[in-house]
Amino acid sequence: MSPAAPSSTSPLLDWRVRFGALALIWGFSFLFIKVGTEGFAPFQVTFGRLLFGTAVLAAAIAVKRDRLPRGARVWGHLAVAALLLNALPFSLFAYAELTIPSTLAGICNATTPLWGMALSLVALSEDRPTRVRAAGLGIGFVGVLTVLGAWQGFSGLDVTGTALALLASFSYAVGWIYVRRTLSGTGISNLSLASSQVGLATLQLAVVTPLFTTVPESVELLPLLSVVALGALGTGYAMLLQYGVVAEVGPTTASMVTYFIPVIATAAGVALLDEHLTWNTPVGALVVLAGAALTQTRASRRAAPPTTVPQPAAVPAETPPKAASRA
Repeated sequence: MSPAAPSSTSPLLDWRVRFGALALIWGFSFLFIKVGTEGFAPFQVTFGRLLFGTAVLAAAIAVKRDRLPRGARVWGHLAVAALLLNALPFSLFAYAELTIPSTLAGICNATTPLWGMALSLVALSEDRPTRVRAAGLGIGFVGVLTVLGAWQGFSGLDVTGTALALLASFSYAVGWIYVRRTLSGTGISNLSLASSQVGLATLQLAVVTPLFTTVPESVELLPLLSVVALGALGTGYAMLLQYGVVAEVGPTTASMVTYFIPVIATAAGVALLDEHLTWNTPVGALVVLAGAALTQTRASRRAAPPTTVPQPAAVPAETPPKAASRA
């Protein structure tokens, strides 16, 4: 994400406080999804999440008097980004958590950098693969197998739910490559791009949801509050927090939030949802995060030809730059 222009006024809260709040909000998103699916269909959870997120971002656009993007080409790219970074992965995580615990979903989310590295090996990404980054991919893969308990034949694991969560993370990786190639350097503000993208994702779900769901006969308070929190906090307010942190300390430091999300998601699932945790889950998660960290190391500037250095990417979603993603 290209850092925003420095603010003329000092933030009310230190960036470390906002960084911690961001990690907590995104970490708890998996718990909110789990609780939300107890009262609503997965598509309904996703639609509500996007709707409330759009409302928060629209309010921010109005307050800042920002302008929406112009041009059919930009809106076309935003529609694809909305599908790959919002509508599809949000829905996949909601469906996945029907059959897998929120702890596992949070860990699967952390594999996004590994998918990005895998795509770079087949020349679908502009990031240069190096030996260290390739090693990170291998280490991360071992971590995934550890989380899934491969040595015991994936016993007790819901294959479909886990596959959906991993596919959601893969969608994030593909989406970020698409965004960096099509929306970088447009000159449009990140807030404007993000708000438009989430709004388009809301429209996509507004079309799909009635086709696959029916109106609930009753609405329970706790699932409703979870969906509201998931959208207003996790998809709206968290994005605004992210922008401020990136503008103040840069994308590298801001992206470190990635490594706190699965830890918080696991702690929340165990403490508040009584989800069972075996030794291989936290151990495998640490290995996954170590591998993900290695895949984010950059090649030496002297080794890279000047013409191949990528331009800073505009980030129109609530995912931290390059490495990070959330449900």
